[in-house]
Amino acid sequence: MVQLDHKQNIRICGINLNHWYVVASSSEVKNEPVAIELWYEKIVLFRDSQGIVKALDDRCPHRQVKLSEGKIVENNIECAYHGWRFNEQGECSFVPYLQEKQKLPNCKLKTYPVQELDGFIWLFSGEEDSENIKPMGLPEWDHLNYIGSMATIDCPAHFSYLIENLMDMYHGHLHDNYQAWAQASLKEISNDSQSVDVLYEAQSYYRIDKIWSISQLFFPALRKLHPEPLTVTYDYPHWRSTLGKDFKIYCLFCPINETETKAYLVHFTSLQAFWRLHKLPVWFRRLIKNSVFGAANGLLKGLIEQDIAMIKQEQEAFETNSSRRNYELNPAIAKVQELIQTQLYKSGK
Repeated sequence: MVQLDHKQNIRICGINLNHWYVVASSSEVKNEPVAIELWYEKIVLFRDSQGIVKALDDRCPHRQVKLSEGKIVENNIECAYHGWRFNEQGECSFVPYLQEKQKLPNCKLKTYPVQELDGFIWLFSGEEDSENIKPMGLPEWDHLNYIGSMATIDCPAHFSYLIENLMDMYHGHLHDNYQAWAQASLKEISNDSQSVDVLYEAQSYYRIDKIWSISQLFFPALRKLHPEPLTVTYDYPHWRSTLGKDFKIYCLFCPINETETKAYLVHFTSLQAFWRLHKLPVWFRRLIKNSVFGAANGLLKGLIEQDIAMIKQEQEAFETNSSRRNYELNPAIAKVQELIQTQLYKSGK
């Protein structure tokens, strides 16, 4: 039995900002400013005339109101209150009532490195050189051999609860008809200062090896248990998993504060087994990929609802009595908590 030490305050532990975090999906950032928050930092995202995403502090230094409630004018973001504008460097570029002899204010907003990759907006808020650090990425996003689905997680709890839930494959007991695996058995753990890798042996309900077998995703009666390796990895600050050769799942984190976590759960079903499909024209394969995007959304949302109901209770229990210990039998959880602490120490906070 692993007895977790809450003297380390894991449930109020901060994050290492020297990583790329996912703060929005690409589809969420269109022609208007979008407000996001990453660990107490309020940030506004917007696209310039070329469609490139920019990120600034979400505040007008004039009266400290939200720039995200304004609009985009000529590659500048315009405050809704007095019409002050700010360029992508965070500099004040225009004040509509500036007098002839007055100069523009020399205020400058914080800017953030940001990039659009694999369907998401990735943002770097740390002090290190962002160009020396690569975002995790989702290589399956554009790959024609994978069908994707995505769901947003709004978790009313510290991010540690969500990552522990994702790393602990014994909680399949919770999910009933939404379950993709059963009878998980932990076989191996490896870890370093960046990641925790856990291998389980499990019984999978799905095997995607024939065209008709995809119907298993929609009709539970067609599912039959068979053994598959189940891997889960906390590749700080994000999570990824594989179930056999057919399924890959990612959870992309955006911790908001000590009691709120936003994340994106992305599921990929492999079409590798369908060799005839690979001979079709690329345009047709892409049409298939795009037309069935989101086929597993119902499954993902069902899993999320059940998990969040439990995680919410964990957070409430901690807030009621933070001195209570958890008695944990899965050694992977202790490794996850050690990694969170190690990353915070590396950040210098």
